[in-house]
This record gives sequence, structure tokens and C-alpha cells, in this order.
Amino acid sequence: MKQATAAIVKPLPDHLFRVHGNSAEMRWEAMAGLGYHTPNDRFFVRNHTFTPLIDVTTWRLAVHGDGVRCPREFSYEELRAMPSRTYDVAIECAGNGRRFYRTQQHDGAPGTQWALGAIGVARWRGVPLKHLLAQAGVRPEAVDVLPTGLDAPFDDHGHVRRPLPVGKALDDVLVAYEMNGVPLPPDHGFPARLVVPGWVGIASIKWLGDLEVSTTQLFTPWNTVFYADVTTQPIKSAFELPWYARLPVGGPHILRGRSWSGQGRIVRVEVSFDGGLSWRPAEHHGKHLARAWLPWHVAWAPQRTGTRLLMARATDETGTTQPLTTPRHPFGYHFDAVVQHPVHVVNG
Repeated sequence: MKQATAAIVKPLPDHLFRVHGNSAEMRWEAMAGLGYHTPNDRFFVRNHTFTPLIDVTTWRLAVHGDGVRCPREFSYEELRAMPSRTYDVAIECAGNGRRFYRTQQHDGAPGTQWALGAIGVARWRGVPLKHLLAQAGVRPEAVDVLPTGLDAPFDDHGHVRRPLPVGKALDDVLVAYEMNGVPLPPDHGFPARLVVPGWVGIASIKWLGDLEVSTTQLFTPWNTVFYADVTTQPIKSAFELPWYARLPVGGPHILRGRSWSGQGRIVRVEVSFDGGLSWRPAEHHGKHLARAWLPWHVAWAPQRTGTRLLMARATDETGTTQPLTTPRHPFGYHFDAVVQHPVHVVNG
């Protein structure tokens, strides 16, 4: 397996991203009118170090460990020649919404101060992980699968890696090599990455190079020091509007947004135009998928000028509804409270 040591250096378009160090956030207003999937050039970026350049002709995906009978290596050509599946799946950083612990609840948490743009939904194509594990002869006593990325080691913690329970690995996890119909862009894991539906983004290891299957539980810094005890993503909602958008009084305006949950399908979305005093059901449209998002829209004709707080809350099929506040997580993960989105209603 060959890995370059040079980073890809390229400007990020300011009108699409808010940049946080090695990471870049999708602007929700840039999704308006673009359809169901997040275009590759608008999909958020989260890197612990930098994007590696990988020679696909020498790249191999190794499957090994005491949890398999026949360790295997797969080339890129072999991977692409296997029967494939295509999934519409959201990938979301565990810290998405972290800044609202500070701005809404006045109890900030450390880490990248994401708004709600550390998420994207793409059409991923690849090979189900269970097929690769079957070819390596996964043992009944296997407990964990440890995927490891080929990006540079992070500080003293080594390569990014986080174990998956074998039950999840054999369920719906994809080893993806395409994103929205084209080979994975370098920032998103070329030549191959995991896509772990419903789980925090750190589980969807990019630049995948190694899969260790173990008969004992595994531990790494990415499930002990970082991202401990976070797996399934919570429920959230966002408007396809700029922060402090200017909307003419009277309207009417059709406000659009999306809601999602790692726990299952969204079954109801409600919108408030008065800071949560009253709620109105939004209309659903588009795809209604369990591990992606649900687009919705609602009409609004404001009758007075001034700053207003728009709020959207969703309910998923488990019966979970977004709360108005949420307990602070020490690392700022899993902010699921209703976000207060300010707009200016203006004359003209």
C-alpha cells in the first residue's frame, strides 16, 4: 500500500463553505434548489490531518485478524468487479451543531464550532462489507471489525481507526468507491471508504486500507479518548436559508428545509415562526429514507417587520422529537435541540 506524504492544497469556495482548520462546512443556503443529494463540491469535509494522495495501482485493502479463517487482500480492480450496491446515506460529524451549545444554551464545548452544515447525503456505490468478510471466512466468534485509514497519523494516536461491532459490520455497512456517480474525490476517501448508515461520521473511515477482524473487543483513541460512547446520530432539522436572511414582509414565502435521524425515518416536521409559542405542520416532499434526510416545506406570510426566530422540529419513527434544549456533552457531540434560526423581515 503506497501513500503520499504531501497534502492536496486547493482553495475552498467561500460561498459554499465555512472553513474550520482542516475542515469545511456546507452552507445550507447553497443546497436550496439542488435536489436530494449533496453535490460533491458542497459536501462537508472533516480531516484529522490532511488529504492523502494514494496510488490506486498499488493500493490494497487487507482483511485479516483472528476473527477470519482466510486473510485476504483486495485490489481496486477486484473491488470494482464485485457485485455492487447503491445506498442513499447521510454522513454527519458527531459534533454537528456544536456551536449552539454556546450560542443558544450559553454553555460552550471545545472542538470545531460547526453550525448544522457538517452533514451531507450522497449516493454511495460499493460492496457491502459483509461480502468482503464472507470471502475472508469471518468466524462465528468474531466480535469487532477495526477499519484503519491511510491518512497521516494524528499526533501520537496513530492512524484514524475506530472499531465496529461485527453485528453492525454484517448488517448495512458499505465499502464505497463511488460518490454521486463518480469515483470518490480525494477529500472524501479515494480509493475506498466505509459508509456506516445512521452512525456518527467517524465510523465511516476514509482512505480505507486495513480491516482487522477480532474475536475480542477492540479499543483505540477514537472510541476511548475521542468519540467515546457515541454511535447512532440523533435527530436534527435545518432550514435552507442563510443566517439572518432578509425576507420581505407579507410574502408569501415558501420556506424549505430538511430533517434527519440516525434512528429511523422522519415521520413529522413542525415549524414555529414565533420562537416556539406555536407550531405548524410542514409538508413533506421527495424521498423518505431511513438513513438519509426528509425534505419539507412550509408557507409563511409575515405581517410585521423585525427579527424573527424560525424553528423546526422533527419526530422520527421511534417517537423521538427534538427537544427545545439538550444536556451539554463535554465534547460538544450530539446537539439535537431545536435550532433558533434568525431572519429579518423587511419592507420591500
